[in-house]
Amino acid sequence: MSRKRHRLVSETFGLKRRREREDGEVDPLRGESGSARAAVAELVRLFPRGLFEDALPPIALRSQVYSLLPDRTVADRQLKELQEQGEIRVVQLGFDLDAHGIIFTEDYRTKVLKACDGRPYAGAVQKFLASVLPACGDLSFQQDQMTKTFGFKDPEITQLVNAGVLTVRDAGSWWLAVPGAGKFIKYFVKGRQAVLGMVRKAKYRELLLSELLGRRAPAAVRLGLSYHVHDLIGAQLVDCISTTSGTLLRLPET
Repeated sequence: MSRKRHRLVSETFGLKRRREREDGEVDPLRGESGSARAAVAELVRLFPRGLFEDALPPIALRSQVYSLLPDRTVADRQLKELQEQGEIRVVQLGFDLDAHGIIFTEDYRTKVLKACDGRPYAGAVQKFLASVLPACGDLSFQQDQMTKTFGFKDPEITQLVNAGVLTVRDAGSWWLAVPGAGKFIKYFVKGRQAVLGMVRKAKYRELLLSELLGRRAPAAVRLGLSYHVHDLIGAQLVDCISTTSGTLLRLPET
């Protein structure tokens, strides 16, 4: 996203925040994000914890971070640094090869421990969180790595898969996963299409950002309009255009 485009989006979200503050409501969106960490912190505050009974760690998407940071190269580098420092975990969400969820490590650890408490696989999960999570920030893990480096036996790896901490990538490798995230992924995919549909149905297939955010969300948008708008902008599923009336979202020509 260009710096101009980033400024347009920031100004519009900033205006929304000011207006809602005047109405006595708290808006977690900020006008500017100076770093990838700040962007992730803003985005996870949009995550509707109650929708999942607070069972999932708040999840942001890489595409959403791009909506708040103008330079993708800088954003990716900073996210990589946070990953290497162990502050965040990046997970493959599965519905697209580029669909990466970003979670603060402490949130991930807390929710995973809660999800496995009292279950038969609790011991394997605790071992994974204590040994693998601090030592390896990768998106996926190999058979030799799990067995030789971290000392997991095949039945323990099976327990991690059953717990939802790992999902099969291919023979002998696994993605890091979030237990219970299937419901979130389902809501996200449906919500993304619904918000795109709102723009598609508008005249000339374009809609002012402020107007979109002010509309009543369709039933399929369970995660909130703002959550999805950040994704649409960062994933470049819509173009941002400056007008005298504000930022205009337009579907790209195909």
